[in-house]
Amino acid sequence: MARFLIILGAALVVLGFAWPLLAKLGLGHLPGDILIERENFTLFVPLTSGLIVSLVISLVVSLVLWIVHK
Repeated sequence: MARFLIILGAALVVLGFAWPLLAKLGLGHLPGDILIERENFTLFVPLTSGLIVSLVISLVVSLVLWIVHK
């Protein structure tokens, strides 16, 4: 359990340092992200961005679990 928490912490640190780079990639402004703006109302549904982030997180967690159980 301790090894898993250390790896998770290291992954969060790496993600924190990579955040400015990720912002430049345009997450939140991809085709498939829905933005509806009205006079007094804004609705933002990041469908594509959410799918990409979910896929990356799933791959990272699978890789970490594979390394830990090896």
